[in-house]
Amino acid sequence: MIRVLVADDQELVRDGFAVMLSLNADIEVVGQAADGAEALALAISERPDVILMDIRMPRMDGLEATRQLALDTRTRNCKVLILTTFDLDEYVFESLRLGASGFLLKDTKREQMVEAVRIVFAGESLLDPKVTRTLIAEFTRRPVLDVRQIKLLGNLTDREREVLLAVARGESNADIAASLFMGPGTVKTHVSHLLTKTGTRDRTQLVVFAYESGLVSAGK
Repeated sequence: MIRVLVADDQELVRDGFAVMLSLNADIEVVGQAADGAEALALAISERPDVILMDIRMPRMDGLEATRQLALDTRTRNCKVLILTTFDLDEYVFESLRLGASGFLLKDTKREQMVEAVRIVFAGESLLDPKVTRTLIAEFTRRPVLDVRQIKLLGNLTDREREVLLAVARGESNADIAASLFMGPGTVKTHVSHLLTKTGTRDRTQLVVFAYESGLVSAGK
């Protein structure tokens, strides 16, 4: 069972999402929050697996709530899906840096929203190749290197770096297996090792790590 928390300052939007998700036997909506502060409190008490998080909310916005969720040991395993009315606005990139696992447009169809929750719960990336390319362009335009991430990059093997580069390009495990001539099981093992070594929790965060560590930069 996937436990979901919905955070949005519009009651009708919250209720609509909650109803859509509750129609699925493998999903349970464990709470609704009207702002980031309430979302944090409910995340601590209810321990949801996935949080649908609006960005623009009163008292505490979705960005700050996402940052605090990632820092708190009680909630850092919660996967955050950012809700936005704008396709890849400036807040989306910042939310990914702060720990979000992906994003959804508020007009997403019900089937796509349900599938997105399942994908993020499984630890996979929600960003399709088109979105990943846009994300790459944004990180290239505004490169920000992190000293800690650079040090962690030094702990990776050459093969792990190759796999990380492929993940950063938005390739699936099947794509990586074909391009690097290895079995799907081996790719899965490498991705698992990458998550452990970099301290990230899903493929989206691996993409962010690849840029902040300097492994991927303009021209690569």
